[in-house]
Amino acid sequence: MSTYQAVMVGTDGSESSFAAVDRAARLAAVCGAELVVVCAYVPMRGPDLARAQDQLGAEAHQVVGSAPAEDTLQTARDRARSHGARRVRSLAVEGEPVAALARAARECSADLLVVGNRGLRSLAGRLLGSVPADIARKAPVDVLIVHTT
Repeated sequence: MSTYQAVMVGTDGSESSFAAVDRAARLAAVCGAELVVVCAYVPMRGPDLARAQDQLGAEAHQVVGSAPAEDTLQTARDRARSHGARRVRSLAVEGEPVAALARAARECSADLLVVGNRGLRSLAGRLLGSVPADIARKAPVDVLIVHTT
């Protein structure tokens, strides 16, 4: 059996998702794999964007476009390197998490997609679906759901 060459992990900036980053980084280090850290985002539009610009003025750039995702990715890259990952790449991907992660996994030729288990056991997750459950069904690659909660 060959080892993984490209491990992808999704993060949303939560402590739970950073725990998944830590686990994926250790796995990538053991396999000598590249680690691709992905943060999906949905840009603000319409009234929400106008309200943010009015309230934040010159600082509005911090919440517009991919800026929040980029901040999350910087933290995730730092954590990944501190857990042994040597080759770390990051992507801010526009779209809802499940579709964005599945698309990024295909485009990056990932062998493994790692996500945390947050939402998997919740009532809302059971009724509405959760990122880990949906990604396990829809991902084009192996999926590792890490116990993070």
